[in-house]
Amino acid sequence: MAIVFQKTKGLTDKETHYCPGCTHGIIHRLVAECLEELGVLDNAIGVAPVGCAVMAYDYFNCDMVEAPHGRAPAVATGIKRSLPDNFVFTYQGDGDLAAIGTAETVHSATRGENITVIFVNNAIYGMTGGQMAPTTLPGQVTQTTPYGRDVNYSGFPVRVCEMLSTLSGVAYAERVAVNNVPNIRKAKAAIKKAFQAQIDKKGFSIIEVISACPTNWGMTPVEALKWIDDNMIPYYPLGVYKDATEKGVHAE
Repeated sequence: MAIVFQKTKGLTDKETHYCPGCTHGIIHRLVAECLEELGVLDNAIGVAPVGCAVMAYDYFNCDMVEAPHGRAPAVATGIKRSLPDNFVFTYQGDGDLAAIGTAETVHSATRGENITVIFVNNAIYGMTGGQMAPTTLPGQVTQTTPYGRDVNYSGFPVRVCEMLSTLSGVAYAERVAVNNVPNIRKAKAAIKKAFQAQIDKKGFSIIEVISACPTNWGMTPVEALKWIDDNMIPYYPLGVYKDATEKGVHAE
């Protein structure tokens, strides 16, 4: 009998700890499939964050390193410079990457470090109880913004792909979502292209993934997926923000 579907070798058999409806599991699978399909699984080193994906080292079937909060790009830089023939990626949330890790992210990108960043944007601090994140939408209710985010007090959300696309060291930057099947397919293609950019030594690449957090949004899983369409994607438009993979690392 022909095999039409099987579990990727890029994931372990350990059951994940994520909440029902959380889309981290989908993103994990896409990353793992791309590692396997590109033939870099046995040579890959992932850097896990502090956040909901803090235990990603239990789930990805490759070498993993745990980084202090926000420091994954710095840790990945050290690994890649020490082991340039290895494939190195980080897997980070918005609080990790765009708050405490802003400096590490920006400077790794502007140096054109040949690493790949998977950035999960669910517009909230998930692991620590649902506080406002740098990516929380204007007017969005969180544990620390019970009346909605007031941009006059808290400032505006950080649009990471738009910001990083201005840097010369960035080879590839794309924002995707995983709230429906067509978007999931596009997300996988984007992750694979970003991974290929590293294999081709093009420089820094980042894939921002719009993700659901039903628990901290106070929604059912179905409601959360619709909320992405109705609220997050209009504020964070999907698409390619920079593609210099055909021109070289420092192409403008």
